[in-house]
Amino acid sequence: MTQLIDIGANLAHDSFDDDRNDVLQRATDAGVTRMVVTGSSDDSNVRAAELAAEHPGVLYATAGVHPHHASDYTEASDALIRQLVTRDAVVAVGECGLDYFRNFSPRDAQLAAFAGQLEIAVACGKPVFLHQRDAHDDFVETLEPFLPKLSRAVAHCFTGEHESLREYLGMGLYIGITGWICDERRGKHLYDIVGDVPDDRLMIETDAPYLLPRTLRPRPKTRRNEPAWLTEVLRVVAEARGQTVQHVAAISTANAERFFALP
Repeated sequence: MTQLIDIGANLAHDSFDDDRNDVLQRATDAGVTRMVVTGSSDDSNVRAAELAAEHPGVLYATAGVHPHHASDYTEASDALIRQLVTRDAVVAVGECGLDYFRNFSPRDAQLAAFAGQLEIAVACGKPVFLHQRDAHDDFVETLEPFLPKLSRAVAHCFTGEHESLREYLGMGLYIGITGWICDERRGKHLYDIVGDVPDDRLMIETDAPYLLPRTLRPRPKTRRNEPAWLTEVLRVVAEARGQTVQHVAAISTANAERFFALP
């Protein structure tokens, strides 16, 4: 079986502080041999880059400011991201985008931080790792002018409907699928439309420690998700697409290697 790549795991999260090496070992044992550690704030960007440096060839990192933290996006944040993306192991700008579901940061701050990070991605030539929730129109309006200058972009943790999927694919975006697809309450629509993602645009991720797949049996003792469970996301995506697990493993891994320019 193809070795899997988890394109989005928040391994800098403090819930992993006590057993991070065990988590990495379980991932490797499950065939998840490479993981991209998501940066989402100044602190997590530094920690994600450190983790990637400590585990070369296994961990890679992104550097960005999540829309929840957009109020904290300063000139220093901008400079830090620009410095981190010069490192080979930091493979994308983000997580960045818009989140109007909770509005933890004001919308004008979110829009400014998003545009600022798109400018960084254009300047450094690295792909962009995108977040969008309940902000589709503003997200598209902000992103579209940058697309001709961006190398690549992925709609991370895509949970949208058919209309937004079609629009993102038309814009050339890759699509990242998480354990949301394993949730019979919230993810049924995603299960039904994931087959519309072309083979060359599909990637898979856990978004650990969040979004533990609800289809896991036996159910884990804790609700903390971890990269080893990417195998369950893979299984459900393959089932929904009517493809073999081996096929989806092969295409998602090849896409991740190409997207992040992994060796």
